[in-house]
Amino acid sequence: MEDDLVRVEAELLAVVQSEGKFLTEVASHLIRAGGKRVRPGFAMAAASTLDPDAKPTSIDVIRGGCAVELVHIGSLYHDDVMDDATTRRSVRSVNAEWGNLRAILAGDYLLGRASEIAAGLGPEIAGLLATTITQLCEGQILELESAFDTSRSVERYERSITGKTASLIGSACRIGAIVADLPRRVVDALTDFGLAYGMAFQVVDDILDVIATDQQLGKPAGNDLIEGIYTLPVIHSMQDPHSGPRLREILGRPISVAERDEARDLVRRGGGVETALDVARDWADKAGASLGDLPDTPGARALRAAADHIIDRAAAPLG
Repeated sequence: MEDDLVRVEAELLAVVQSEGKFLTEVASHLIRAGGKRVRPGFAMAAASTLDPDAKPTSIDVIRGGCAVELVHIGSLYHDDVMDDATTRRSVRSVNAEWGNLRAILAGDYLLGRASEIAAGLGPEIAGLLATTITQLCEGQILELESAFDTSRSVERYERSITGKTASLIGSACRIGAIVADLPRRVVDALTDFGLAYGMAFQVVDDILDVIATDQQLGKPAGNDLIEGIYTLPVIHSMQDPHSGPRLREILGRPISVAERDEARDLVRRGGGVETALDVARDWADKAGASLGDLPDTPGARALRAAADHIIDRAAAPLG
């Protein structure tokens, strides 16, 4: 898959080329900053789950994975504008470098290019990507509606991350499977895998925002607390009999950096992180179980390994 990921990087840079040199520079900024390419990787692994020989991925599968990745990157451009973020992936954010207006338009451009790629792969893929973009927006709106709400429920949190994160990974797996013309029962199983993995992935990401450093994240840690976005470890920590009362006293309004640091410490010392880790493990187990009927191919093994090791991301900063 390493060779195919090199092809993904080349394709991502190729598809964002514009007639204007400046737009090309802005649109490719976060692509050049790097990334794990989780979504294209899952599209390629899903496409190869019935292939015992691990043949090179077709260009259509690569382009399908790139379409989902461009939706993700475009959403990051917009997120950084909303959060007034200054760094992303250890480089200056697009809005910090070129301003909010250009960041918004460049994000829109990436969504447009993603839609164009999907349309070239057929009406089902085009419709699926359009639905994914809609779900992403719905998840983001739900999150904004809950800003600074110390009574945010686990159910509302999960609805939000289903749209923001899980839908993209589920769609990446589904697109890879459809483009590879896999049987529908396999397509559905891989979609279930992607959705469950995406839930685990976001819960772990939210844990890291509380426990990791700026250097480990490649962006400011604890930013969700500053923005009033109370994620699963925070929601559970607010119910902790020891840390909860003080945490609820701090939160529910805009806070200072010192208050953010105190809140992060309270969450780390309370039981919210462990509870959230247990939830992430449950989702990872569901992801693995979705693959139970698939053969032992390189693609299926890669997906199973991803489900097995997702919790390791959170365990590393915990020591």
